[in-house]
Amino acid sequence: MALRWPLPALLAWGACWALFAALSRTAAPLPVALALAAVLGLALALPAATRWRRVFVAAGFPLSLAVSGLGAAVPGWAWLLALALLALIYPLDAWRDAPMFPTPAGALRGLAALAPLPEGARVLDAGCGLGDGLRELHREYPRAQIEGVEWSWPLRLACALRCRFARVTRCDLWASDWSRFDLVYLFQRPESMTRAIEKARRELRPGAWLASLEFEVPGWRPAAVMRDNGRKPVWLYRMPT
Repeated sequence: MALRWPLPALLAWGACWALFAALSRTAAPLPVALALAAVLGLALALPAATRWRRVFVAAGFPLSLAVSGLGAAVPGWAWLLALALLALIYPLDAWRDAPMFPTPAGALRGLAALAPLPEGARVLDAGCGLGDGLRELHREYPRAQIEGVEWSWPLRLACALRCRFARVTRCDLWASDWSRFDLVYLFQRPESMTRAIEKARRELRPGAWLASLEFEVPGWRPAAVMRDNGRKPVWLYRMPT
């Protein structure tokens, strides 16, 4: 059962403080304890439902540390270390795209019925993050060749470990070649959809599918829309639109 907000944030902050306290008792260097606790907060923020909730969860520990007065004992370079770890996980080049929005469990249930694919079809999650979308796609298309591209190499590594059924490549999703795929799945944001539309129009071959979670393609008529109560809509387009 999903926890009622803000309980997930409170539990995440508590876990960060518990890790920080445990590392401090083991005589770990203060900067190391700070960095690891901050990274834990970032990891716990990823499943949050909205962008601002992820910000609140991730920022809770460092802000509370600063307010508590303990932050004064942390050297300035330690805060820079935490920022460097954040930049490593979420590179600057990827900031123009959607933040890492995990695909909710069950979000693509029923996709295969509306967009049937032959055995051995190639399916791409463009910007796969930690692999939640890949898992959804694999459940829908167990006999397809599932692939994902992710620019952040730590996320790419973690995704490959979580999704051994898929081929996960470190690549800019905008530089990847979509022409090889029978279905491309996106979970972007409205600001980046125009770029996705242009890429799909250039590269997707006739008969290929574009599946977009939550955000529709302006001006395109969908072949189908999955709308279930309590779930984000999935917009399905078949080329050419």
